[in-house]
Amino acid sequence: MLDVMYFAWVRERIGIPKEKVDTSAATVMDLVNELRAREERYALAFADLGALRVAVDQELTEFDAPLADAREVAFFPPMTGG
Repeated sequence: MLDVMYFAWVRERIGIPKEKVDTSAATVMDLVNELRAREERYALAFADLGALRVAVDQELTEFDAPLADAREVAFFPPMTGG
C-alpha cells in the first residue's frame, strides 16, 4: 500500500486530498499511468505532467523515480516564489 497525496489544483480535479493505493508500479510514471486509467478525473489531473511536480517520501524527484520501498508519493504544481 502506498499513500498518495494530491495538492492544490491536483486535489481539486481528483476530488480528494489523499488515498491509499494498492499498486505494483515500479516507477512514479507507472503509478501515474495506473491512476490515469482509473477514471476521467485522474486522466484530467495527470494530462500535463509538465505542470506537475512529484515527491517520493518527501523528496522532490522525477517521474522515472523508482517506487521500490516508497511509503508516500505526493503530486503538486510547481511552487512559485514570492
